Amino acid sequence: MSNKTLDMIKEEGAEYVDIRFTDPRGKLQHVTLCADQVDEDFLEEGFMFDGSSIEGWKSIEASDMKLMVDVDSAYVDPFYAEKTICVHCSVVEPDTGEAYDRDPRGTAQKAESYLKSTGIGDVAYMGPEAEFFLFDDVRYSNTINKVSYEVDATDASWNTDTEYEMGNMGHRPGIKGGYFPVNPIDEAHDLRGEMLSTMKRLGMKVDKHHHEVASCQHELGLIFDSLTKQADELQKYKYVIHNVAHAYGKSATFMPKPIAGDNGTGMHVNMSIWKDGKPLFAGDKYADLSQEALYFIGGILHHAKALNAFTNPGTNSYKRLIPGFEAPVLRAYSARNRSGCVRIPWTESPKAKRVEARFPDPSANPYLCFAALLMAGLDGIQNKIDPGEAMDKNLYDLPAEELADIPTVCGSLREALDELSKDMDFLLAGDVFTKSQIEGYVALKMEEVERYEHTPHPVEYAMYYSC
Repeated sequence: MSNKTLDMIKEEGAEYVDIRFTDPRGKLQHVTLCADQVDEDFLEEGFMFDGSSIEGWKSIEASDMKLMVDVDSAYVDPFYAEKTICVHCSVVEPDTGEAYDRDPRGTAQKAESYLKSTGIGDVAYMGPEAEFFLFDDVRYSNTINKVSYEVDATDASWNTDTEYEMGNMGHRPGIKGGYFPVNPIDEAHDLRGEMLSTMKRLGMKVDKHHHEVASCQHELGLIFDSLTKQADELQKYKYVIHNVAHAYGKSATFMPKPIAGDNGTGMHVNMSIWKDGKPLFAGDKYADLSQEALYFIGGILHHAKALNAFTNPGTNSYKRLIPGFEAPVLRAYSARNRSGCVRIPWTESPKAKRVEARFPDPSANPYLCFAALLMAGLDGIQNKIDPGEAMDKNLYDLPAEELADIPTVCGSLREALDELSKDMDFLLAGDVFTKSQIEGYVALKMEEVERYEHTPHPVEYAMYYSC
């Protein structure tokens, strides 16, 4: 029986195997093994590691955990000097071999299994659109007497009058003006092209790249795939972007709102469910959706505030989710209209019929984000949650009295965590998420909330120092 990992090690003459997993916050972690240590026995037995060293996981008295390799996930790392094969892993309990309930990748796999068990569908497809910023210089300080940050980039809108040794060419996108003029205004074209080419060499399915609306903001196109596979691909996407940018002497960030006064970074997630090779979301209802698709939207909107804890998991996320910067703050849906939380993209083909959640951002752990979105949508289908009437007007221009009648997403991470604590039952169905996992995640994220809330902000000096 063919084994992609072992075959690739042999074919590539690899020196090392990098086994990778994702922590609760969504950061890719790794340990590197000599390739001659990776054989069929190793792949069957797994790799032991210390789970107490990963925040939000085990305590030190029960810290042993095991990584199990997904042998079909192998790819050649494009950045290491020595030939290295990378593989994605799931985490299991060493004594029972059962999936560790706080492993994000395991949660994604359980969500896919739960979908099949419901009979609603047999595959969920996810198509994320993760934006990012590129800077040339990033400096920040968080000490007892200094809290500050400063970012800079030669192509940034604020550098139109900066004196450079070689002169200032003056071609730059203005604030909210980056979508999408050609070079020389778009000076990062070749850099993005190398990012996309690198992804193609890894076997990733990609289709485009372009400058985004904000100054220094960019996006590459990932073609949709099944839930866990696409979460793996998004981790590779971020890895490639970080490292190609670094090779060019630039710094990439997926932080939702790294600069004030311009658009923030989102990660719109396109979703569809198929059953027996047919698209479940195509039908004869609003925007050619099926009734199941409308109920799916109903579930997303109904649980949106609890979802925020996974889809918008940082305190910085809520500096993006504010009116005025194309942010999807209002819990409404529409065909083509980009101003609500959920959009139905226009398409001629029933096979391409999907719904797009516009509020997530790329600081999210993709495994938990995609799994939570699917569980909310399935809850909508199972309980026939009516999404209400579509909002086919520009929600950004509504008068105040109309806006007051439209519910919103959360305004802070603290609120999102509170909402998740109150509304978690839909995630517990089928043991996809567990109460212990959610409580551990909330505790981990509350540490971030408290650090943020307890730290004086430079704006407070401007507002209050001379009071």
